[in-house]
Amino acid sequence: MTHPFLDLPPLTADHFAAIERRVAGLLATEQDVVITQGEALLPLEGCIRGGARPGSTALNVVTGPYGQTFGNWLRDCGAEVVDLVVPFHAAVTAEQVGQALAAHPEIDFVSLVHAEAATGNTNPVAEIGEVVRAHGALFMLDAVASVGAEPLLPDAWGVDLCVIGAQKAMGGPAGVSAVSVSARAWERLADNPRAPRRSYLSLLDWKDRWIDAGRTALPHAPAQLEMLALDACVERIEAEGLDTLTARHASAAAATRAGASALGGGLEPYVHEARDAAPVATTLRVPAGTDATALVRSALAADPSLPLVAGGGALAREMIRVNHYGVDATRGAVLSSLAALGSALTEAGRTTDLDAAREAVSETWAND
Repeated sequence: MTHPFLDLPPLTADHFAAIERRVAGLLATEQDVVITQGEALLPLEGCIRGGARPGSTALNVVTGPYGQTFGNWLRDCGAEVVDLVVPFHAAVTAEQVGQALAAHPEIDFVSLVHAEAATGNTNPVAEIGEVVRAHGALFMLDAVASVGAEPLLPDAWGVDLCVIGAQKAMGGPAGVSAVSVSARAWERLADNPRAPRRSYLSLLDWKDRWIDAGRTALPHAPAQLEMLALDACVERIEAEGLDTLTARHASAAAATRAGASALGGGLEPYVHEARDAAPVATTLRVPAGTDATALVRSALAADPSLPLVAGGGALAREMIRVNHYGVDATRGAVLSSLAALGSALTEAGRTTDLDAAREAVSETWAND
């Protein structure tokens, strides 16, 4: 008995290369694109371990938990690390980055997260890219949460290493990711004797054995199901239109923020300024004396499929995240999430106004 998920013909080198080209088109990049066979932490760590080494100095912008992880990796590579820590309820500014670079002219590597889904903020990469390019440092961007949800132009913005994953706004698989690599980034990796080689973390192996070899023979058997899912995912984005997809996420974010404020019950946007709020997820601060984890558990009791989670780590008691990305970037998902939160808050003794929330969503959502 054949099985559609198991009895598949091998993925050819030509098909793999065609998927690469599709991803490059999604990013509007002329740079090399490497599709990595694992979740996006794989290329993120590979970029850092290839780009950082003893004697280098890195500016690590921390606007959420992933920035903290990058700092740990950078230090583990022997780099001197300058952490630019910004409150998680805000975004970093190009001026702040410029001041840090001016104070440490030796900085030669900059790491930044575009959108922090965990904290609900997003950073102005285009403006920051100008500052980093003028300084001359290599620029690495984690765009896992932002790709598909907001504009992402690594070439135009001077991003040397741009890492994406398909599992959020793209609505695709979690087990495959990609990174665009500039020519100067390839030079940086090649000049680093500590850059991973003969390793799953090695971007240089992909360059030597795949890109420079003419993309005729794959270095190893690809993660076939994930690659096919990635291909289908990008095809779906092409059919919808990238501008339409990003507009849908922007509408979901604006409507969720407005709806939650109108709902009441003590909910407040965690990110203070709307301009700093990520279109991929809206984070909400629960009222004092309320446990966010318990509130989410109550909200999900009737419908566990709703895109609601409590904050991670230290934020688990005070933050709720509405993950309106991918298939959940819809008016229906936003309204259902707000209704569930309203019910949970009412059970907790809070006064809410679901009609006001619905009206706010209707007024805020851009025309379909």
